[in-house]
Amino acid sequence: MRYNILVVEDQKEIRDIVSKYLANEGYQDYIAKDGFEALDLFNQYNIHLVLLDVMMPGIDGFDVLKEIRKISEVPVIMVTAKQEEVDRLKGFDTGADDYVVKPFSARELMKRIKVLLKRVYNDTDEIVYKHRYLNLYTKSMKLTKYDEEIDITSTEYKLLLVMFKNKGRVFTREQLITLAFGDDYEGYDRNIDSYIKRIRQKIEEDPKKPTFLISKYGAGYMFGDAGV
Repeated sequence: MRYNILVVEDQKEIRDIVSKYLANEGYQDYIAKDGFEALDLFNQYNIHLVLLDVMMPGIDGFDVLKEIRKISEVPVIMVTAKQEEVDRLKGFDTGADDYVVKPFSARELMKRIKVLLKRVYNDTDEIVYKHRYLNLYTKSMKLTKYDEEIDITSTEYKLLLVMFKNKGRVFTREQLITLAFGDDYEGYDRNIDSYIKRIRQKIEEDPKKPTFLISKYGAGYMFGDAGV
């Protein structure tokens, strides 16, 4: 299988070198120049591993990692010029899986990536998105609630994937259709309401008082905890 690697690095020369080595290893790379772009790309694609620079404009790597860890346990290798032990410890405490210090060997980095991917995925491309007691699995397309599998349709899975990857964001019906089904969708936009109702029956403790899949009057739907 081909793994998708997100490279988050503000220095072009480093991005170019890493991208070249990733291509030679057969990986698909996605490039982000800052933390905001990184989170956008992470939400758009099924990323299997993140190479995350610490010092960047906008938001730093630690904050990006915190946002990623809210929804996913995807492996993350922190990349930094800092050598202080406290910074490495902060990265691990935030949820990093590995740490490399600039300047680094690109060959060694590729070896670290290979070892980490093998350890995490065991030759599968299963990615798990989490929210409290709900887990959504991207390869098997299954949903679990309190570790018990909940039967969902492919349509419900596609909608849930969009929502899990964009927790706290409000979507209109039209936006959900575009992101979940693409431009070839031939149903009515009001069908989304029916899909949402069925999903609520499966994930909410009380579907009539939803706390996960929340309606925003006049705006659309949001996935997250009530009040977020």
